[in-house]
Amino acid sequence: MDTRIKVPQAQKAKVMLWTDVSYHDMEEIDKTQSIPDLESVLCSVFGVDLSEPKRGVLLELYVQAVLFCRERSFKKEQTSAILSIIKSVHEANVETPLNNIEQCFKYCKELLLCHSVRRPPFSINLFSSEEVTGILNYLFNSYMRHYKLYKYIFTPQVKLDLSLTYSGNPNQEEATMEESSVPSSKSGLKALIEKEVREQMMLVSGQLDQRFKEIADQHNRALESPQLNHKAKK
Repeated sequence: MDTRIKVPQAQKAKVMLWTDVSYHDMEEIDKTQSIPDLESVLCSVFGVDLSEPKRGVLLELYVQAVLFCRERSFKKEQTSAILSIIKSVHEANVETPLNNIEQCFKYCKELLLCHSVRRPPFSINLFSSEEVTGILNYLFNSYMRHYKLYKYIFTPQVKLDLSLTYSGNPNQEEATMEESSVPSSKSGLKALIEKEVREQMMLVSGQLDQRFKEIADQHNRALESPQLNHKAKK
């Protein structure tokens, strides 16, 4: 089994009209009303073959997206594109256990722009500027806000395996320890190093959490600005 950790990479956005959900699939989805039946159809459409709780979490993500599209009265092609966008952003998120929140934010916005500006074959005007703003708000609140949770559920956990190497003559060190008559000094040194490592990891974790909060705040401000709408109208 490949145990190497994949480094976060920038994703290239592209048009996703009928990419994962065909017109026939959308007809089946539109005919389905109950949540269990909708889950069954989406499971078949996306080929979801995961154990719980991954299966339930992923299907819930797709079901809520369909319900959102129904509330907005989106057409079949619009719902198909939104489902593919969500699928692609999720796959980008869980392709690595490492932090790639900035790449996912950027990829999500670029995917939306690919479907809101007419520039064949690179982009199409499938959504209006108002629709893009609403979709971006929905994606942020339903997925991006819970980015860490999805990563935790769908990616393998990375554990730090720390090994210590002592320099110098082992025999001489042992003799010195015996002469000092302090048999617990070695265990004390190990405990001190482990404490330092734990404190450093907590510091880095806190810095990452702070960075995540800053990005979320920046993104919230971006949702309120006309910048995205301006791009969509070009």
